[in-house]
Amino acid sequence: MSLLEVLPLAIVMIARPQILTPIFLATSDQWRANSTAYVFGASLSISLVVVIAYLVGNSLGGGGSLFGASAKQLLYLTVLVLLVYAAVDTYRKRNVSDPPAWMGKLTTATPQFSFRLGFLLLGFFPTDIVTSTSVGTYLAANGDPVTDAAGFVLLTLLILAFPSLSLFVLGERAEAALPGIRDWMNDNSWLISEAVILLFVVLTLQNLVG
Repeated sequence: MSLLEVLPLAIVMIARPQILTPIFLATSDQWRANSTAYVFGASLSISLVVVIAYLVGNSLGGGGSLFGASAKQLLYLTVLVLLVYAAVDTYRKRNVSDPPAWMGKLTTATPQFSFRLGFLLLGFFPTDIVTSTSVGTYLAANGDPVTDAAGFVLLTLLILAFPSLSLFVLGERAEAALPGIRDWMNDNSWLISEAVILLFVVLTLQNLVG
């Protein structure tokens, strides 16, 4: 997948609680261990969903045609439906500005809790599971190897690790800036996600009718 496709999807993956959580964890008592555990949990769940979607897409892709449509077209149509769902879900939740109550407990989180949170949020949060499934299905439809998803996974993890990395490099300056970044992301991430989803919808439509 090209950078044009990977970067937007990675941004969708980290919108709202997914990026707010590592910001909170970066100021927790065990911030190094918590941040590492969160990113590791996320890496496992994202990779798992992408691979499963890819394998399912490949199995469907070998089935010839259905109702006059090629298997490749059906896979692109599946991606399109998933993206539309993600766009609707993001718009529906656009006014949810307050973070979940459980985020208030993140300053005293443990690495075990952080790992479970990363695994569940990035693997099974509705918008994320749709995005990861879209990536795996898209690669299967194009006949690309599943390893082409590595850029998408790594870029998502890098963004998730940014709060702790900035704290490690910049120290108190990063700690002072993180709350402002957190508030901005909480208020505006839905707009960014909608723009990104629309871009990928256009790319998918081009492949579908091409």
